Amino acid sequence: MVVFADAEQNKRIDFLKKREEEELAQMLSYKYGVEYVDLSLVAINTDALRLLTEAEAREAEVAVFGQVGKRLSLAARAPENPKVKTIVAKLTDRGFAVTIFMASQESLKRAYDRYADLSYATETKAGVFELSDTELEELLGQVKGLSDIGALIHDAIQMKRTYRITRILEVILAGGLSTGASDIHFEPEEAAVRLRYRLDGVLVDVLTFDHETYRLTLSRLKLLSGLKLNITDDAQDGRFSIKIKGEEIELRTSVLPGNYAETLVLRILNPKAIAVALEELGLEPTLRARIEKEILKPTGMILTTGPTGSGKTTTLYAFMRTINSPGSKIITIEDPIEYHLKGLVQTQVDKKNYTFAAGLRSALRQDPDIIMVGEIRDAEVAEVAINAALTGHLVFSTLHTNDAAGSFPRLIDLGVSEKVLSSAINVAMAQRLVRKLCISCRKQRPATPEEQTLIDRYVASIVDRSLVPPQTNTVYDPAPQGCEKCHGRGYKGRVGIFEAIFMDRKIEEVLRSKPSEREIALVAREQGTPNMQEDGIIKILRGITSLEELQRVVDLTAN
Repeated sequence: MVVFADAEQNKRIDFLKKREEEELAQMLSYKYGVEYVDLSLVAINTDALRLLTEAEAREAEVAVFGQVGKRLSLAARAPENPKVKTIVAKLTDRGFAVTIFMASQESLKRAYDRYADLSYATETKAGVFELSDTELEELLGQVKGLSDIGALIHDAIQMKRTYRITRILEVILAGGLSTGASDIHFEPEEAAVRLRYRLDGVLVDVLTFDHETYRLTLSRLKLLSGLKLNITDDAQDGRFSIKIKGEEIELRTSVLPGNYAETLVLRILNPKAIAVALEELGLEPTLRARIEKEILKPTGMILTTGPTGSGKTTTLYAFMRTINSPGSKIITIEDPIEYHLKGLVQTQVDKKNYTFAAGLRSALRQDPDIIMVGEIRDAEVAEVAINAALTGHLVFSTLHTNDAAGSFPRLIDLGVSEKVLSSAINVAMAQRLVRKLCISCRKQRPATPEEQTLIDRYVASIVDRSLVPPQTNTVYDPAPQGCEKCHGRGYKGRVGIFEAIFMDRKIEEVLRSKPSEREIALVAREQGTPNMQEDGIIKILRGITSLEELQRVVDLTAN
């Protein structure tokens, strides 16, 4: 019993010594103005470790523990040591940008222990997430559904601690890309951490895993994104990129303090997701033809409206790609720039100096033909944007309103004169995104009496009868189990449902009396363009989406 007590006491003393050493290292990090890192909580990248020999690292009391392209993370016990400066200079001469972190001696020992693994560390790669074509094909070949991704991650968690974090992230990212996820969510709960993908706008569970694995994964992602490891009680945003098959895909990282641990969301900015041609947006042929005429005009404003995530930016990018030519200059003011388009001058706002209003005024001095303003948020931006549309520029922008008719009262509320609106605005659009049924496994069936009543009500109000399919008593449903092509979801991809109001004499007249949304919508009916509900019903009858999906996105209770 005495021996047992002594062992426990020694263990306790050892723990207290280590904690004291870590606290001292953390205090010294503030003195030297560098970040602190505890290497027992961080996955060490063996490719980065390999950049220095063990003898060099031990002599200078340093360790290279992270690498993203040419950016290195270097842990040092004494950052001001001349030997550390020599090491940094050596790495800089080799083309690396080095960020120094303060670490304890005990923490560095963990890195030195890893040198023994270098002879057989074949699972990590330079650049961390520069996946090879063969590995990507192997991973994608194993992913037939979300359950396969969960199984692969589970297998990676069971691997030896040395390599598992890199492998877990490779599987998570490859799985997100293979399924077309727009976001990857890590959500810590009391007992475990929940992993979810946002697929076609809907969050889907993948699996849950332990907090220890998540803590290491979070540290690795923070390092990749250039975030501070020692900040856990404040929100942080960052970016990193991965290379797959020669293509670079950016990921935007958002970290928020949570109840049990920090919650993390990765936004996948895949250029292919935004590269939607105008004819693939979901615009009906008649509406698309009218829109094409409007975006070819040299002046005026084209507005897209809808809530966050309704595809407004994708629509504007499709417009700009359509009209972009060597003879025109397009400047964008965005918050943030999510996708880079060739041939455009894209600028990003910041909170202090380069606001939407300041950016718009500066852009006008650059003599652009076309301007895209990410969002009209206040009276100042509205005024400058409207004036730009009146003075020889074509202006694209977005508003947060529920429908197209709401654009006009919203601008009037922002202080724009109703007399000016008719001269400035060419067209106001509204849109939502609905999931498309998987054409490989969708199921056709007759509409129920309740569904038929609803369909008939909207079909009867469609002015342009050429848009109505011949058969109006058949609907389509997603297959309950889906198929391999849709990863078992029954839906694959999304398409827009739209409505638009074009400026004409009758709209101009009604605007003079500061009308309500309902009054504008009533006058706009004479233009013959279906509203979003009617456009959705047309897509249901064509088998593009389901009635259940349309009801999820728009209100069908009133017409």
